[in-house]
Amino acid sequence: MKWVPPIMGGAVASSGEGKAVVFKSKLKLVGLVGLVLSTFSLFTHFLLARYTAGTALSEYQSSITIFSWRPIFDTADLSTTSALQRRLWGPIRPLESLHPYVNPRGNYPAPVLQTNGFIFVKIRGGFHEIRNSICDIVVVSRLLNATLVIPEIQSTTSSKGISTEFKSFAYLYNEEQFMSALAEDVKIVKTLPKNLKGSRRKKEVPSFKVTSKSSTHFYLHYVLPVLTRHSVVEIVVADGGCLQPILPQNLEEHQRLRCRVAFHALRLRDEVQELATKILYRLRASGRPFIAYDPGMTRDTLAYYGCAELFHDVHTELIQHKRAWMIKRGIVKGNLSVDSTEQRLNGLCPLMPEEVGIILRAYGYSWDTIIYISGGEVFGGQKKLIPLHAMFENVVDRTLLSMPWELNQMYGREANLVNKSPKTPPPAKGETKVEAWKTSGPRPRPLPPPPARPKTYNIEGWWGWVAESDNEPESTVMELRTNAHKLLWEAIDYTICVEADVFIPGFDRDGKGNPNFASLVMGHRLYQSAASKTYRFDRKGIVKLLEEIRDQFYQANHTWITSVRRHLRRNLVDGLTKENTRSKPLSFLSFPVPECSCSKIDLTKVSSRALSPSSNSRFPAALGAIHQCPSWMNGDMVSGTRGEESEEDLDEDDSSSTGLLFQQSSENNEGGGDTQIEDQEELDGGER
Repeated sequence: MKWVPPIMGGAVASSGEGKAVVFKSKLKLVGLVGLVLSTFSLFTHFLLARYTAGTALSEYQSSITIFSWRPIFDTADLSTTSALQRRLWGPIRPLESLHPYVNPRGNYPAPVLQTNGFIFVKIRGGFHEIRNSICDIVVVSRLLNATLVIPEIQSTTSSKGISTEFKSFAYLYNEEQFMSALAEDVKIVKTLPKNLKGSRRKKEVPSFKVTSKSSTHFYLHYVLPVLTRHSVVEIVVADGGCLQPILPQNLEEHQRLRCRVAFHALRLRDEVQELATKILYRLRASGRPFIAYDPGMTRDTLAYYGCAELFHDVHTELIQHKRAWMIKRGIVKGNLSVDSTEQRLNGLCPLMPEEVGIILRAYGYSWDTIIYISGGEVFGGQKKLIPLHAMFENVVDRTLLSMPWELNQMYGREANLVNKSPKTPPPAKGETKVEAWKTSGPRPRPLPPPPARPKTYNIEGWWGWVAESDNEPESTVMELRTNAHKLLWEAIDYTICVEADVFIPGFDRDGKGNPNFASLVMGHRLYQSAASKTYRFDRKGIVKLLEEIRDQFYQANHTWITSVRRHLRRNLVDGLTKENTRSKPLSFLSFPVPECSCSKIDLTKVSSRALSPSSNSRFPAALGAIHQCPSWMNGDMVSGTRGEESEEDLDEDDSSSTGLLFQQSSENNEGGGDTQIEDQEELDGGER
């Protein structure tokens, strides 16, 4: 047997270990190179997506996923000079000369240092009610020569667990901007003096509960003497306003003060405004215009106007339950059972999303139009939006254009209202032995039955409480927090609706019969950009047109399409007259014209045709006496002869587009695979 020295075996082992180490090092190197190449490739794709604007990559750019929204577009001509684009997105020519102007026009002295006292305000309600109330209370403070304490928004102070970084007014609006913008109008402070704070804690401060119909006479003859005597009064506003919308002629400057508050002083909190700007940027990232649509379908509104039978499901019971609750408290004066069909035919019910989609397709908006849904979830659930999604591919809302962390950043640091470590139940006692029970003494009297456990509605569904009580269920802590969040959501929607290329209101009244969120948006758009397209639907006329094709909803003929287009175009201007008579007496901000606007039309160039009653100069009669803009605003004076092309000429359609203008397509669209409605109208045939 040959003896092998032990050192040779050790050398072989060392050689094997060395090869293994080298092999692992090569694997690490290969993995590192692959990671670097992947990172470089991803970075290159981002650069191409962000900075490349060539036509060769247009399809690639349009398919980029923005959060959970994947926009799908057709390759239609988007030139603003085409007749179709002007008809759909172009300005309203009769209103192009109308511009915002809220500076004082007469004797308007600055507030004096010595005021009659302090006004402390508590405001309740939703976003549009808070906005109305703040504008009213500033005017009241000016009227009474009082110092205004920053208003307290009850929807935030009554909510538990919301961020302590933003309190009351500052939860929604920018306090510093509010105070600085109104420095020449009203004296504003953040808190009461110490001596008056004590009186308020002891509830020694006189309080007034006011309504939106409170007159200037009431404040001057009832509130002012109390304010002078006690140096402070508390005003509780729960009706969406605290001053009558229409003021006497000698207080026209106070109307302009309302506009300065609403459109300049009330700036959203920085975090809210930043998110609203981001969402607006994401909507416009594709370079296409978009429509903002507010359905206005809330439970309170449907109950107030008796539109329960439009649903035919459990939501009908919920609406009727709410209406019974309103009748019991005197909010609604009428019967519990209302003919919903008659209400709808009279234009007293919101238009359903499906009906709005039909009208938009009839007017010429294509299937790839971007539609932003405001107002949160529609009452009735997402199933009410299914027909609208089927007609338009790019229907989005706030949740599809924002990330959860962005919303959390807007909310601020909030307390945890959910107990993650519940108490452990006590240990169960051992069973009593049978023998011990038999040998025990006399039996005690049986205990009374335990009280009934609170009903858990989740067993029967979230609507289970309807059959249990005539009252509405108490709001939970989480629901109160959600109510505070809704103010921020509506603030974002408000900003986007004001800036949208087209705005469509599904309904213009709230659950109290007053102008709602959509009415405030229309008023803001009328002030800020009067010529931007805002469809003020004549719901009674729209419903009448829809009833004509009720049996063939998606197969409208050429005659019906023409009738819809003429109806909508006519109401772009004529709807202002109806809005002036219906909404302004209930809310000044829903129609702040002519007090807060001026005309930049050059009267020296107005032709005789433009001065005729049938021409575009008819808009001053609809809006009131429009003042001439001052000379420093006349740099880009609008000529009176501009737009002599009659709006009626735009009603004519190409005679070649005949047959059925709404047809169910047998083919699927490229992006979603859903059945679409084809519009057979020629692109340039809708406007001449």
